[in-house]
Amino acid sequence: MTDETRPTDGRTPSDLSEPQGRPEFLPANDGWESARTEQLGWNASEQRPQPYGTGWGDPSGRPSGDTAVHSGPDYGPPSAPPPPPPGAAVGMGPGWGPPPPPAEGSPSHGRRGPNTGVLVALGVVIALLASVMGSVGTYLLTRPSASSTDPSYSLGPAPTGDTSRPPESVAGVASRVLPGVVSLEVEGASDAGTGSGFLIKGGYVVTNNHVVALAAQGGDIKIVFNNRKSTTARIVGRDPGSDLAVVKPEETFGTPEITLGNSDQVVVGDPVIAIGSPLGLTGTVTTGIVSSLNRPVVAGEDNDPDPAYISAIQTDAAINPGNSGGPLVNAKGEVVGVNSAIATLSRAISSQSGSIGLGFAIPINQARRVAEEIITTGAAKRVKIGIVLDSRYRGEGVRIATEPTQGRQPVESDGPAGKAGLKPGDIILELNGLRIQDSTELISLIRSKSPGTKIAIKYKRGTEERMASLTVTAEAEPTPRPS
Repeated sequence: MTDETRPTDGRTPSDLSEPQGRPEFLPANDGWESARTEQLGWNASEQRPQPYGTGWGDPSGRPSGDTAVHSGPDYGPPSAPPPPPPGAAVGMGPGWGPPPPPAEGSPSHGRRGPNTGVLVALGVVIALLASVMGSVGTYLLTRPSASSTDPSYSLGPAPTGDTSRPPESVAGVASRVLPGVVSLEVEGASDAGTGSGFLIKGGYVVTNNHVVALAAQGGDIKIVFNNRKSTTARIVGRDPGSDLAVVKPEETFGTPEITLGNSDQVVVGDPVIAIGSPLGLTGTVTTGIVSSLNRPVVAGEDNDPDPAYISAIQTDAAINPGNSGGPLVNAKGEVVGVNSAIATLSRAISSQSGSIGLGFAIPINQARRVAEEIITTGAAKRVKIGIVLDSRYRGEGVRIATEPTQGRQPVESDGPAGKAGLKPGDIILELNGLRIQDSTELISLIRSKSPGTKIAIKYKRGTEERMASLTVTAEAEPTPRPS
């Protein structure tokens, strides 16, 4: 608080209980006393400090009568000139206060601590040093020794156990089926290929027609068994309409025949195993499930006049080029299908692309019938119901043609459909309770049946829905296709 605002209560500074700072007191002298009176703020009636040589005045500023006089050092005769006044004397009166703070911008003469920026920088430096020292310490503790080898090091022996597996496991099924699966290497006049097959009763091998077609005109077939023994083989017969063929190896080397199952008992979700030689890798085993049944598939080359119509078992077991003709077996090790085709992202069937989880197998019941007919007659019978379909129809179900096509009547009068009462223009909606989506599906389903099989058909005539029962028959005696 300054002199102008500090209240006075009649007390001199010495009356205060505690010191109020250390003001600089100047010794009094007659030679400059009057000149300094106004500057120092003393009144004429007040006591003045004692002159040099007579003692120090009381710093409290009390009258000299109340102040004890102390002898001081001898400064010489009184006539000696007094010392010059200080450059910045501050007046002190009865209500004096401490000297005012220095003006803004004036230099500070006291000691000051480091500012905040310095402290932050110092903290960062300390943290970095601590991190570096920690990293160095970790490295020193964990660094490898001069030698990286340890003569006493050991991972211990491999665990013991046998390689037998439960018969119902994938490994157990594969161990029983693999001996009966073979690989075929086929060479034609200008091309070659590989495929798979399996051994059935009598030393015959079932495979796909498209696997052995290259050798149909005088090519060579080599069969390699699971024990790596090989022999030549000849074509017994083939059926392009079902994409099946039978070949006869010269020697079987005691290979056991494979067990055939019943594809009519297969349901969606059943576990299955595909075995064959994808990309020439013999004895390859893949596993999956049955993804769908009665999947219509048309297999064959582009512009093939006689493509194969297959009502296939769909599976997600990996099937790749080279798996064709190999067995698709169930959890009992029984063959339920013949791997025949795959779908690719371009939706092409039997493309040379890899598996995307859409594989198709010919039901074994159809393969069983075709194989028997080929072995006994050299060719398979093709079943029919005696109708011609309208390829331009895009409505619900499939429609029987209304006009003759290529010399054939829409409905053969003495055929199964004609005998059951179907007429040109009728729309077939269901076969054995399965809703028909297109003509490919209807043809595939009919060709999967054996001659003499009875089927139930729901059809529509005008606005009326009707039912008919008919018996599938075979076409005229087929021409044998021997090797």
